[in-house]
Amino acid sequence: MKNLPSAPTWALLAGAALWGVVWYPYRLLAQAGLDGIWSTIFTFGFALAAGIVVFPRVAWGLRRQLSPLAILMGAAIGGSNLAYVLGVLEGEVMRVLLLFYLAPLWTVPLARVVLGERLDAAGLGVMALAFAGAMAMLWRPEAGFPWPASRADWLGVGAGFLFALGNVLVRRLQHMGDAAKSIVIWAGVTVAGLVYLPASRLGAGAAWSGAIANAGLILGIGAAIFAMSLALQYGLSRTPANRAIVILLFELVVAAIAAYVLAGETLRPQDWLGGALIVAASVASAWMERSRK
Repeated sequence: MKNLPSAPTWALLAGAALWGVVWYPYRLLAQAGLDGIWSTIFTFGFALAAGIVVFPRVAWGLRRQLSPLAILMGAAIGGSNLAYVLGVLEGEVMRVLLLFYLAPLWTVPLARVVLGERLDAAGLGVMALAFAGAMAMLWRPEAGFPWPASRADWLGVGAGFLFALGNVLVRRLQHMGDAAKSIVIWAGVTVAGLVYLPASRLGAGAAWSGAIANAGLILGIGAAIFAMSLALQYGLSRTPANRAIVILLFELVVAAIAAYVLAGETLRPQDWLGGALIVAASVASAWMERSRK
């Protein structure tokens, strides 16, 4: 039992798995006529409302905890979530995810500056293994090196950078509880959607009509986001930033399978190889975490 992954690691894996498939119901909403901006506002707005109802004391207490760093954390992860949703709606799921998971390139310097973390040789080895898996899964010779080539690609890169920033700030804000940080993040995503709302071609009346017609799906996504956010905050708050981003690469495995089954994206032998490398990196990261305690 000593070498089993810890509870924070399991929480990160569960959150990553759910985030690896949540793009699909957003696509269903898009097919029903509700674009990514409005669907993000409705789903994260529901999660925010649920958080206030379930954790009223925490929500009220945020008046005393809402520091500039907390606001920056909410804004960063809020922008990251919105960019991710828009990216997977507009582009190929796995390509957007690859560019999103360039996040460790930003996490290393950000964690050094914000948290004072150092990445040792073992950590670098785990990251190299994980990225070898990512490249094996997502490399497409006909497309060339995965450099941003479209709006969806840039949304993936932007989402990754903002997630990395939010990730290290979550670790910095140790005085805030998981529920408090989740409420700030749900508010951040909702506000990000409202700020970006002028870019939507869908009017408010049509959006609300679409929301009512698809209320069950919106509530289901919102409930999933509610649970997923709490799990991720629990894991991120108790795991070093450089290690957490490696564990979260498990999302690529789940998303690759989901993209194949739900969206018809081809799963090649190299995808299975890459997925195995990423799982190996996640397991190795969990063992490192336990051995250092």
